Amino acid sequence: MESIKVILADDHQLVRDGIRSLIRDAKNIEVIEEASDGYELLEKLKTTKPDIIVLDISMPRLSGIDAIKKIKEEFPSVKVLVLSMFTSEEYIFNAIKAGARGYLPKNTSKKELLEAIYSIHAGNEYFSESISNIILKSYIKKVKSNDDYSGKTQNVLSSRELEILTLFAEGNTNQEIAEKLFISIRTVESHKNHIMQKLELKTTVDLVKFAIKNNIIQL
Repeated sequence: MESIKVILADDHQLVRDGIRSLIRDAKNIEVIEEASDGYELLEKLKTTKPDIIVLDISMPRLSGIDAIKKIKEEFPSVKVLVLSMFTSEEYIFNAIKAGARGYLPKNTSKKELLEAIYSIHAGNEYFSESISNIILKSYIKKVKSNDDYSGKTQNVLSSRELEILTLFAEGNTNQEIAEKLFISIRTVESHKNHIMQKLELKTTVDLVKFAIKNNIIQL
């Protein structure tokens, strides 16, 4: 199997060194270049062909969001994974709209970083649980402010599913939800799967796209 070629884009050398160190021993992943800002990244993309760019949002001269837009325009086959300390709705949704295939907070674990890289390279989208919670919380807030969608959700989901969806959107983990409702983690996961099925969505990203398309989330 060919190595997954990665470029690291972050304006802090220490951060790039840390990410490189985490990836160094990973199976089939190779860091082929680094960039300290968006313009340097775009210049390096003219001579290198990465599979994935691990990119920070906050960079000098050209922001990560603007860099993602240009990457999708000029190098559409390159996938972008955002790794950032900024985890507000605005940053997350703007990154998704620009074309990011994944989003992780900078306090993510080595295991999840590698999992995200493998998953995105395989053609999937990847968002950490904390990022997914923020996305769902925003979705629920917008749904509650829109009577048409609120009614639809109320009719489709059971009271227990609405309860779990609300807790999940408020940022609770599966473990925390299980403890609060006195049920097993497996039951929580089962309910969450049923929620996605009833809303006819496959992933959290699909949920966001649905919300954006129907003007539930304003970017």
